[in-house]
Amino acid sequence: MPIVASPTEVDRVRELQRTLYRAAKAEPGRRFHALYDKVYRRDVLERAWQLVRANRGAAGIDQQTIADVERYGVSRLLDELAADLKEGRWRPLPARRVFIPKPGRKERRPLSIPTVRDRVVQAAVKIVIEPVFEADFLPCSFGFRPRRSAHDALQVLVDESWRGRRWVAESDVADCFERIPHSELMSALEERISDRHLLKLLRAMLRAGVMEEGAIRRSAAGTPQGGVISPCLCNVYLHRLDRQWAARGRGRLVRYADDLLAVCRSKQEAERALGALRTILSELGLELKEAKTRVVHLAERGGELEFLGFAHRRVRVRNPRYRHVTFLARWPTRQKMQQARNRIRELTDRRRLLLPVEQVVRELNRFLRGFAAYFRYGNSARQLAQINRYAAERLALFLGKRHKRGRRHGWRRLVASPDRMGLINLSGTTVAPRPFKPWREKPNAAR
Repeated sequence: MPIVASPTEVDRVRELQRTLYRAAKAEPGRRFHALYDKVYRRDVLERAWQLVRANRGAAGIDQQTIADVERYGVSRLLDELAADLKEGRWRPLPARRVFIPKPGRKERRPLSIPTVRDRVVQAAVKIVIEPVFEADFLPCSFGFRPRRSAHDALQVLVDESWRGRRWVAESDVADCFERIPHSELMSALEERISDRHLLKLLRAMLRAGVMEEGAIRRSAAGTPQGGVISPCLCNVYLHRLDRQWAARGRGRLVRYADDLLAVCRSKQEAERALGALRTILSELGLELKEAKTRVVHLAERGGELEFLGFAHRRVRVRNPRYRHVTFLARWPTRQKMQQARNRIRELTDRRRLLLPVEQVVRELNRFLRGFAAYFRYGNSARQLAQINRYAAERLALFLGKRHKRGRRHGWRRLVASPDRMGLINLSGTTVAPRPFKPWREKPNAAR
């Protein structure tokens, strides 16, 4: 029987986080010395389990899945973890290393999968330390932070373009998660944490290593992608970049984890911004990915910027009355559109003909809602209409094959249905971004 944290338990965890955040915000120089006992608090572990369970994920090197843990007994597992942590017996196992293809590219991204038990402990540590460092993080950082999203970063781009900053230096940090030096990361953590038990726990997580092709490999660098706590640790370390930028950078920095933009007023300023990024990152033991480093001019008939899945281009208003107005428009990149088509094709593949139509439509709708929930905040009406039409075409083809007939038969069945067999319609769901207007103000949903 899975554990479901009661509202009171969740509130206690949130109150703990609020207390830590307020204390860290009130005293920027304070180092916290009594955090370890919070990690093995039962309500914190239960909340951590809920987060791990919600994310699902594959098994680690022990081959234990979420379902296996539920059969074993969640309460039993959490009791064991609490006892091991309290007595100092807990030791992380190496993560299972797999390589997943990067969408649209030949290169593969390394992914490290800790065991379920280790993911629960990582989540508990993240619950405790995140509010402390969140009090220090600067407004230029948007990735993997509570109450911040990719659309908040995208809104900055719209606002700064309206202010006249239309030269953008774009890049990202090369192999950021794999290259962060452990010694320097621990120094960054020690700026706020003096609890030696918690620091020892964090050090053990970093040194756990990965198992690849049957061999355990450990390194003095990296907080491997796939770990629950890795994005938080990445932000802690790259906060040093944010602080240095405030003193040495040029233009407005927008950072989403390891994706970087410097929004500037001139080409010269943008080039100086790239130079500052290279210098600061070099001091941190990191470097820019040169293949993705360039300066883009967001002018009408100028360059196109790709950032967080959107293509950005400055265009002129079509209405003849406002032809003098230009604005920064955005829509899904070609790569994201192709990924969407590929996913729809997978869901309607002939190998799934024996599945109930209702199940196929339900899975299609789940994907379409997720795609629209992200890309509807933009000038994406034409692209959403294309995906809408493609999903209907694939479903019609699926219906035709299911009845051993052609696409035309499938279309007739789809059109004859009063609700398109339950397939949702994405038309009319877009929300155009406006400068200096919060993107969350128009909560329309896909039908």
